[in-house]
Amino acid sequence: MSGVRFLFANGVVLPSSDTPPVSTFLESHPGAYTTSRTHNDASLLLFWERHLRRLADSARILLNSNPNLLFGSEKSRVSSLTPLGQSSVWDSVIRSLVNDSVGKVLPIALGERKSGEELAITSVVSGNSEKLCENGSLSEEMVSSFLDVYVHVGMYVPPVFGVRENGAHLAVVGRGRDVANAKYSDWVRLRKSLEKLRPPWATELLLSNDGDRVLEGSVTNFFVVCCKENYNDSNDGKGSACSVEIQTAPIRDGVLPGVIRQVIVDICSSNGIPLREVAPSWLERETWKEAFITSSLRLLQHVETIRFPSSWESLESKSWKMVKWEEKRFEGHGRTTTIIQKEIMKKADLEGYPVHLLNH
Repeated sequence: MSGVRFLFANGVVLPSSDTPPVSTFLESHPGAYTTSRTHNDASLLLFWERHLRRLADSARILLNSNPNLLFGSEKSRVSSLTPLGQSSVWDSVIRSLVNDSVGKVLPIALGERKSGEELAITSVVSGNSEKLCENGSLSEEMVSSFLDVYVHVGMYVPPVFGVRENGAHLAVVGRGRDVANAKYSDWVRLRKSLEKLRPPWATELLLSNDGDRVLEGSVTNFFVVCCKENYNDSNDGKGSACSVEIQTAPIRDGVLPGVIRQVIVDICSSNGIPLREVAPSWLERETWKEAFITSSLRLLQHVETIRFPSSWESLESKSWKMVKWEEKRFEGHGRTTTIIQKEIMKKADLEGYPVHLLNH
């Protein structure tokens, strides 16, 4: 991302010079968040309706399971807040507040955008539970009074799909996250503990709880394209003659329900592409023919290499240099990965939310 960025907070748009990088901002502001971006020369918001639903869901999950991740260290009165998370008012207020905030900051950011750049948009929902009256009604006005919404906007140049130099290099370095079914800003701080084990060649870190099954990346979801167990051993082994399926860890294993992850599930279902929600096993890596990671910024990125520690206990080391790595290589982006990429782009156009509808 370039250094030009803006933050809408408490009704004010901060200038670029006063706006920190998004990771710095998230570390200092607790809450549920989601990150999307514009598409098609900044004319559409990518999968915006899906992002709004996921944001409201994340806030509700945190409210009911761990309010401190939503409100920070202040002591939340869970008994009075829990019914709110079950109310339809919750979703409508979050949608209204976020759309209003995005609509106010986008015109300013668009004015600074250069050719080829898209806007990366991170929306954070937090608040102050002390503003909530014990016996207050669940009205939109009451909910709005204790929720805070921040919108961080930066410039982003999407990588070109399929270029070998843009492939991902992954390393498995740690365990899965807590409250994985919600996207919350405290994870940005927690994942810093993994950085000591990031090798210099790794562009993304993968998570596993048992040293075999891969859950997801630190900021991505993870998929492999593999030969089915009953494929014919006489085939050439290059994936052209064997029956393939896509594998990705199920939500119940403790992975983030990523927006693009669900888009791919939908694509496979509607196009008859075999997809099995099971965490890919490193012990079965010989059947892996392709791999890719997904996020709302990069959409889909093919994987060039994956490295796994030879000993799971070695991840207790203080540095990646003390870890012995095993490696799996892929021959660039494959046929199935390319098909999924094309279908994602089709859906991005179909489900894109026109930016001009948010501008006030």
